[in-house]
Amino acid sequence: MADPSSYRPKPGDIPDSPGVYRFRDEHRRVIYVGKAKSLRQRLANYFQDLANLHPRTRTMVTTAASVEWTVVSTEVEALQLEYSWIKEYDPRFNVKYRDDKSYPYLAVTMNEEFPRVQVMRGHKKKGVRYFGPYGHAWAIRDTVDLLLRVFPVRTCSAGVFKNAARTGRPCLLGYIGKCSAPCVGRISAEDHRELAEEFSDFMAGRTGTYLRRLEQQMAQAAEEMEYERAARLRDDIEALKKAMEKNAVVLADATDADLIAVAEDELEAAVQIFHVRGGRVRGQRGWVTDKVEEVTTGALVEHALQQLYGEESGDAVPKEVLVPALPDPLEPVQQWLTDRRGSGVSLRIPQRGDKKALMETVQRNAQQALALHKTRRASDLTTRSRALEEIAEALDLDSAPLRIECYDISHLQGEDVVASMVVFEDGLQRKGEYRRFQIRGFQGQDDVRSMHEVITRRFRRYLADKEKTGEWVDDDLKDEEGRPRKFAYPPQLVVVDGGQPQVAAARRALDELGIDDIAVCGLAKRLEEVWLPGEDDPVVLPRTSEGLYLLQRVRDEAHRFAITYQRTKRAKRFRAGPLDDVPGLGETRKRALIKHFGSVKKLRSATLDQICEVPGIGRKTAETIAVALAQAAPAAPAVNTATGEIMEDVEEAASGATAGAAGEPVPTGARNERRGQET
Repeated sequence: MADPSSYRPKPGDIPDSPGVYRFRDEHRRVIYVGKAKSLRQRLANYFQDLANLHPRTRTMVTTAASVEWTVVSTEVEALQLEYSWIKEYDPRFNVKYRDDKSYPYLAVTMNEEFPRVQVMRGHKKKGVRYFGPYGHAWAIRDTVDLLLRVFPVRTCSAGVFKNAARTGRPCLLGYIGKCSAPCVGRISAEDHRELAEEFSDFMAGRTGTYLRRLEQQMAQAAEEMEYERAARLRDDIEALKKAMEKNAVVLADATDADLIAVAEDELEAAVQIFHVRGGRVRGQRGWVTDKVEEVTTGALVEHALQQLYGEESGDAVPKEVLVPALPDPLEPVQQWLTDRRGSGVSLRIPQRGDKKALMETVQRNAQQALALHKTRRASDLTTRSRALEEIAEALDLDSAPLRIECYDISHLQGEDVVASMVVFEDGLQRKGEYRRFQIRGFQGQDDVRSMHEVITRRFRRYLADKEKTGEWVDDDLKDEEGRPRKFAYPPQLVVVDGGQPQVAAARRALDELGIDDIAVCGLAKRLEEVWLPGEDDPVVLPRTSEGLYLLQRVRDEAHRFAITYQRTKRAKRFRAGPLDDVPGLGETRKRALIKHFGSVKKLRSATLDQICEVPGIGRKTAETIAVALAQAAPAAPAVNTATGEIMEDVEEAASGATAGAAGEPVPTGARNERRGQET
């Protein structure tokens, strides 16, 4: 535990201006990021008598070993920089809203020639219009199914679209009238894009005008005695009204607004957001966070706004945001939202009427979400704590291992030998800190030597980074020296997948580097025994032990991560062909050559002038290709193990694999892969 007075800066050294500050621990990891209107006044609050600090603030300042700051011009810049650094460093003492799922959106890919309607999750892409988020993907599909009758926009994948265009036959939706079938030319690209824009306008809430237009067309068709057309329009209107009924009107005047409610106690807070577009609730989402710092409701709202709109711009930021409490100060946050939208944004507390009534509904949802989270997490926290305590007791550790790193070796019959490193903190996966290694010190299969090499490389990097920590003086976020180093944070426990030999190799690697404060153990698959360095007998944990279950999870995750990497390398090696050995020939020009000649065999027999006809291939490159192909020995004939048939043109298959890896269609062939044992 550090004494804050040991790193307290002199008051005269701290500028009395807006800025952002960072607290770092002894390993130079950023543990807290904050902003202030006056850095001098704010930082002074952290260095008062510890008895006067909030317990969580006290824990933070005693965990920290240094503090740094960056001066900015305005509070809006401070807000933006704070958000960037929180995303960059993921500090453990900042409020971080945890979302237990990726919410699905209804997306219209306006960035494609023929826009597609689909369900999307994850990061938003440029040129795609999003609606939502929705609580469930099936809710999106139900809505789309109703609207496709009126707006028959393409919903198929790229592969299905290309196949339909090749065969000249549309999919089932094209036959039943729920797709305009642009794949077979039933509608032009311009008309299909206009259809997609009408679909987007309807989803954006501009429903009244479109419904009135359809009703007028229905009446006109009836007057002209086109009763079949009038009946179709009537059914279209009913389908649209049914889709609209799924989202009842909650606010008049076609209001666009987001309502944010917070339910909290001393330890945690739940945030619920309702997205209202065109007066209707179009989406809902929620987050839960640990209150690892002393924070007011207004500050929680500010953090929620950063999380919600930090990556958004334009219409994704609504004109009105309703909240239970205002951030202090209000003006920088409101200006930041206005900058992101490009026009004025109203941030306020609803006082009366429909908006206040709807806010009460959102508040009830937040309270229910917090109650449900606490019910779920009570056992989870207890279980994780008990697991870490059991591991500490079984391995005779001084304290619970809050950070565990696990290593595993994977190969295929001694080829493509790789290793994985996975990280668990507080019993939870820390996927952002996973690492993978290629074994470079030797060739062949030797798990013990591989484990020694990996542990040595990982902790040699740790020692190198540790030696350089005193040189970190650059605050520029774009400078690699200012970013968290990949291997700068040591674990309390290293777990290896294996028994006595692997454990001994890991311990020997640490001893050779002079590291004696990190515990090592191994988990053998055969009987799930825990092995310690220098011990002849394993530690046997009860089968019902939470500690054993956590070690198994860590080991299995390392095995999964290693085997995934090994399979990727193996697949890449199997796809390799003669063109891969041509120096200076990239994937784009390889694809162009295969597309032009059809196969490596035909390319091998081509003249220099014929090779030069390929776009991007000059005379010198053509000569290099010809020499490389002439020196490469032709591949041996392949045998179809199912039929015994000899495949004469194996290079045709290799060319197909190259095309498939590049995204081109691959002809179906009778290729069989001999699979060896994976470890």
